[in-house]
Amino acid sequence: MAVSTFWYGCNMTRHGEIIRLSQRILEAVGVEAAPVGGPGACCGSPKESTPRIAEGMADRTMEKFAASGTPRVITWCPSCHANLDDFMGQTKEQGFDSQHLCEAIHEQRAALAPLLTQRVAARVFVDRHVGFQGRVPVNDIIPELLGMIPGVSVADHPYRAPSYMCFGLASVPGALADVQRTTLAAMRETGADTLVTIFHSCHREMIGLERDHGIRVVNWVHLLAEGMGLPYEDEYKAWRNAPDPIAAIGPERVAAAGEVAVRKLVEPELTRPRLV
Repeated sequence: MAVSTFWYGCNMTRHGEIIRLSQRILEAVGVEAAPVGGPGACCGSPKESTPRIAEGMADRTMEKFAASGTPRVITWCPSCHANLDDFMGQTKEQGFDSQHLCEAIHEQRAALAPLLTQRVAARVFVDRHVGFQGRVPVNDIIPELLGMIPGVSVADHPYRAPSYMCFGLASVPGALADVQRTTLAAMRETGADTLVTIFHSCHREMIGLERDHGIRVVNWVHLLAEGMGLPYEDEYKAWRNAPDPIAAIGPERVAAAGEVAVRKLVEPELTRPRLV
């Protein structure tokens, strides 16, 4: 019988450890899922301004899923999940079921519970947005999963950030800074010491708060992994919060990637000004 597919999309370069941990957690709770991702498995969203190219990329990915005979595609990226429903499945027949990663893990929560053996002392505030909840109840599922970790308490607060993830706010002047300020205020109100992001775009934008505001920022997958005793290293967060990101990356890795490319493509992102 064909195994499920864990589709992590094309945007995986900054947070590879989250994808690897997700795969390990799926395996640990009994979900057999073959990982698929990279440029050859794109949903088309990077080229949405050029519909013909986006359609071609999406069709190629759908054909790959069809050829595999997968009965289920487990998504990681919310853009991929939305495009699968709204776009990809409209141009190519979808002969499989789809779930978001948190749904697949939540389904197996009885198998997850005995694996959460490590105590994690944290009062967490989950970075919940309004836009994706109507597709997948992530704002309910993820706090429930985190509450299963020994030592974790989940702060209850009514604030929900706009858009489906932080990426959707980046082009609106002042919007992301306002979300960060409101989030920090809500954390203070609830006594939370840890900000838990749901999506990778949000994680990328929120980790800069850790250095300047006395909080910890982790992704929900990181926290589950900690509860299971799975080691990981969030290198992107370390680089973003380092006084000298290039030194933090290290000369050998910079040389391997090419110093000109790192200076031009990587350093500007890691050293961009904090919003709050």
